[in-house]
Amino acid sequence: MKCRAGCGACCIAISISSSIPGMPGGKPAGVRCVQLASDNRCKLYGKLERPAVCSGFKASPEMCGESFQEAYEYIEWLERVTSPEINYDQQKRVSGNTTQATYGRAATL
Repeated sequence: MKCRAGCGACCIAISISSSIPGMPGGKPAGVRCVQLASDNRCKLYGKLERPAVCSGFKASPEMCGESFQEAYEYIEWLERVTSPEINYDQQKRVSGNTTQATYGRAATL
């Protein structure tokens, strides 16, 4: 699957701890990357300056859903459940099969 042209959800939803040109301290989750053009395309795509976390994102039906909104909500959810700040009780609730039941593509977004 290829990225949906003009989506950019992953460029907003994820936190990036490494330096980005124009954002030397990285960026927090939910903040638009300065390298995301007005047409929601990455200005660093295919360049060495692109952060490794960005290069690691691969478009998939589960990740991208059917719209920007579905993609953003799913990626935002992934950001929350993989955050080092998540507490133990939250981890128990989102581990294993509960994750799929809580936020599978079959669930209403």
